[in-house]
Amino acid sequence: MTTLTRQDLNFGQVIADILCEFLEVAIHLILYVREVYPSGIFQKRKKYNVPVQMSCHPDLNQYIQDTLHCIKPLIEKNDAEKVVVVIMDKEHHPVERFVFEISQPPLLSISAETLLSHVEQLLRAFILKISVCDAVLINNPPGCSFTVLVHTREAATRNMEKVQVIKDFPWIIADEQEVHMKEPRLIPLKSMTSDIVKMQLYVEERAQKA
Repeated sequence: MTTLTRQDLNFGQVIADILCEFLEVAIHLILYVREVYPSGIFQKRKKYNVPVQMSCHPDLNQYIQDTLHCIKPLIEKNDAEKVVVVIMDKEHHPVERFVFEISQPPLLSISAETLLSHVEQLLRAFILKISVCDAVLINNPPGCSFTVLVHTREAATRNMEKVQVIKDFPWIIADEQEVHMKEPRLIPLKSMTSDIVKMQLYVEERAQKA
């Protein structure tokens, strides 16, 4: 049995792998549930023992994978505070922001097997919440697009411009209008606290979308 501690180099990698895989599934599902793209480009798959919808569009899939590939080193080092999926209207003003707040508490030790089974159970609950979130959200206007933002801890921000994980896929500072929404409605979806990771998911929704 392999035992991991917070100090192990591969502990951060294991957590980053798990969270990036989860975020990939979550982003696809958000785009499906919130009808950012036509339902015809999605295919039903199974993840964490629950049905999910994943895009079959190569360019969209590549963008999501590239984004997460760049976020992964930040999660490994516990430098990512929030990963945000921003859905924008035709004028590029945000109508919804799905905010994943992530932190890694201190950990003594845990077996790799326990880590995987424990975290997958917790992530399943997040996926189920995303699947039904349209019941508590107002319909979005037609013609929406999306982007992914990452909020980093201060020290990480200073280093990010030097680090380009993927060629021709650099980090850029987000537009002010993508980051802030005027008097949004806050809808908590799910939170979890475990020995391995703390995560909270909530939606900031613009009151007037039309």
